[in-house]
Amino acid sequence: MHDLRRQALESGKTVSRKARSKNASPSSSRPSSAPSSRAASRSRAVSRTGSDEEEGVESDETSFSTNSIDEILLGTDTIDQATEAWRAELADRIEELIDRKRSSVQGREKCLATYVRILTIQYTEEEIQGKEAELVVAFLKSIKTESSEKETILAMKALGMTVITSPSDLIYEAVSGPLKRVISDSVSIPSKTAAIHALGICTFFGGASDDDILDNMAFFLEIVASDGGFIEAQDEAEPVVAALEEWGSLSTLIDDISDDSEEAAEYFVEQLESSDPAVQIAAGENIALLYEKSYRTLTEDDSVGDYSEFDIVSDPDSLPGAPKMVKVYDPCRRTDVLKDTLSNLASLNTRRLSKKDQKSLRTSFTDILDSVENPTHGPRYQNAINQETGKRYGSRMTVRIHKEGIMRIDKWWKLHRLQELKRVLQSGFVTHYEKNPVIFDSLP
Repeated sequence: MHDLRRQALESGKTVSRKARSKNASPSSSRPSSAPSSRAASRSRAVSRTGSDEEEGVESDETSFSTNSIDEILLGTDTIDQATEAWRAELADRIEELIDRKRSSVQGREKCLATYVRILTIQYTEEEIQGKEAELVVAFLKSIKTESSEKETILAMKALGMTVITSPSDLIYEAVSGPLKRVISDSVSIPSKTAAIHALGICTFFGGASDDDILDNMAFFLEIVASDGGFIEAQDEAEPVVAALEEWGSLSTLIDDISDDSEEAAEYFVEQLESSDPAVQIAAGENIALLYEKSYRTLTEDDSVGDYSEFDIVSDPDSLPGAPKMVKVYDPCRRTDVLKDTLSNLASLNTRRLSKKDQKSLRTSFTDILDSVENPTHGPRYQNAINQETGKRYGSRMTVRIHKEGIMRIDKWWKLHRLQELKRVLQSGFVTHYEKNPVIFDSLP
């Protein structure tokens, strides 16, 4: 399965269906978006990226999720990971998962939690290779029956960890239907939310076709446009946030999104009015990504005369001879109105939110506003001059890899992929970044 890794992760994997239709025969029409009733999502506490206020530095121990299932996983580490004992434990849990005979709900919950924990903190491709199909079948049994909320969510986490550890072009076709049924039909909001994230990660790494990627982006956009009503979760923040995040992650695989940008931006702008900060931030980060993607590198084949001088930009601190960037489309119909909204959020001061949530909103929307005004600027961009180099600091968001390594997150597409991977890997991100080619290749 190694040959599938780069195939799944190459940037610019496809273009939007509308863009392809200009040069090819029309494909099946995209599902129409449900009308949005602008009801505010419920207010909930925000769990976002922790970063240094000055430089946007993230620790390699950052955890993106603090819900009860993740706390359970963090508490299941009873195996000595420094020895080889985890290998024997993993082999036993795999056998138990595949067999399932005389198993109880509680037993499966414990088994799944141990499996996920080991795959999170160890790179286990060799240990699970050749067993993926049987494991997926076992996970799907737990997902389809929904015997308990905990078992269902753990099975979806196990599915995500399996496809990240050992990608297969066969997984998506097997799991997409059952996951969409949970998203649409489950009565559990946490299960719907986990299924949205699982569908996103399986679409990204599980062998989904170009049309599958676009269809699922349309599906996620339906959830956003309807404030969750499309999946019987009206005004529930968690599934709306998940749909926003997975739309953003999948869009990093698309080279040309110009024909879909305006519609998507319309729904994201509406979500900026939500009463839930997590919804607002996820929508804002997608808007920043759309503006970033509206520019491309000016090539030798381009005629500068075909573009307005205002549409051609260059980084004043780039090396001599570095290619310029050109705007190829307007991602939003009313950028002027959008800037006002973003400016208000970047300076928000209200008693309705905690100081932590207000700080998170102001920090995020300061970055997002800067990228809308200057689409070549990435997250945490600083115009201050570095006295040593004489150049601007630029994007200063970095991730520490242990004590010496630093990963620069200087593009919004990189931030979306980082957040996607850390949602799944959590404390095991650094281990997988160092040992798992899937992770390393997705964040060059």
